[in-house]
Amino acid sequence: MDSLRMIENWPVDNAAAAVVRADGTVAGTQGPAGRRFDLASVTKPLAAYAVLVAVEEGAVELDEPAGPEGSTVRHLLAHTSGLAFDEDRPMAAPGTRRIYSNAGFEALGDHLAKATEIPFPQYVREAVFEPLGMTATDLPGSPAKDAVSTVGDLTRFAAELQAPRLVARTTLDEATSVVFPGLKGVLPGYGNQSPNDWGLGFEIRDGKSPHWTGAASSPRTFGHFGQSGTFLWVDPDAGAACVALTDRAFGPWATEVWPPLTDAVLAELR
Repeated sequence: MDSLRMIENWPVDNAAAAVVRADGTVAGTQGPAGRRFDLASVTKPLAAYAVLVAVEEGAVELDEPAGPEGSTVRHLLAHTSGLAFDEDRPMAAPGTRRIYSNAGFEALGDHLAKATEIPFPQYVREAVFEPLGMTATDLPGSPAKDAVSTVGDLTRFAAELQAPRLVARTTLDEATSVVFPGLKGVLPGYGNQSPNDWGLGFEIRDGKSPHWTGAASSPRTFGHFGQSGTFLWVDPDAGAACVALTDRAFGPWATEVWPPLTDAVLAELR
């Protein structure tokens, strides 16, 4: 795809990107598809998917207690547990605010590890990475931010997010629809959003502005971006997903170049 050539002009040392159609075919790639990048918070959708597998296996339930008092697995996945961003400290009652929380995903990983008696990095590898053939992907630490992967591997995950094989279609649809609608909150890097809609581990675009996707992105677009200069979005209305990985920390450069890339990709897909 010609649009992906735009990453060659990004102010980064290394970048790779790909577009995956809903049928799982790769529409185009640019840059080193096999280069491993730190994913930062693009780790969260991978971790969330492992939790969804665990739910379907009966190892945990979405509405069982987890995290601070009154919180559940569902709250932790949807950033509504009340936990602070990077501290195991409640700042609000569960279900009342959308507080983006690394601590919440770490509590989620601990909860799943206790329920399954399997360390979370091992669980996500066996539940997600290995079945999808993501051989270059690893999670050596926090389920909130420590995964390492390649564009090649993430195209496999992007295909799964459009035509699921590891979980039921109904499970994925629930995870990529708004959970606890109407809650306000801060979208890191983009300020206060009202509402700040999320699914179960996936951010939902809806009508957010400003946003890291494009002006042409449908409201149903879901995905995540990371502070290491990475993103993955799926636009169901366009029937495609896009992955971009870089080695430069998120900043004003990303807010300037990411939306035009997305709009160019969507225009080329039409």
